[in-house]
Amino acid sequence: MKNNSALFYTCSLIEFIGRKQKLKRSELVKYMGREAIDRIYRYADVFHCEPIEKTADDFITKLDIPEGDFDNVASCRYTVPDYWTIGEVYERLIEDVAGDDEEHITDTLVEVYSSWIDMAISNYNTDFYYQSREYIYLCYREGRICE
Repeated sequence: MKNNSALFYTCSLIEFIGRKQKLKRSELVKYMGREAIDRIYRYADVFHCEPIEKTADDFITKLDIPEGDFDNVASCRYTVPDYWTIGEVYERLIEDVAGDDEEHITDTLVEVYSSWIDMAISNYNTDFYYQSREYIYLCYREGRICE
């Protein structure tokens, strides 16, 4: 299931909305709910035809997603990775966790975003999100940053 473009788009949209609404991605996934995330995943090929800003605004409005105070972009002391880059980090991790189980990909997405790794990936002042997909997956499996 590698290079799942629908999953890539879904994760990138979550990152975009999280930045716009200043929410931890784990919180955002709770606000969005499994049904909305599954809809984005299933219709990613349609949603990506619109500017991501419009799609994000539509979901923010429809789901009444509040604004928080988590601004990892403003607190970043270095070059901020774009939302596509972080979307790809999550996509790869979710693919690795799910393996061949594409049927439950939305459940795996919620599981990953709801875990401890959300804060590790969202800390742009470290190089964690730049690490290899194998290392990030190993850390996720171990439940900690491995040395």
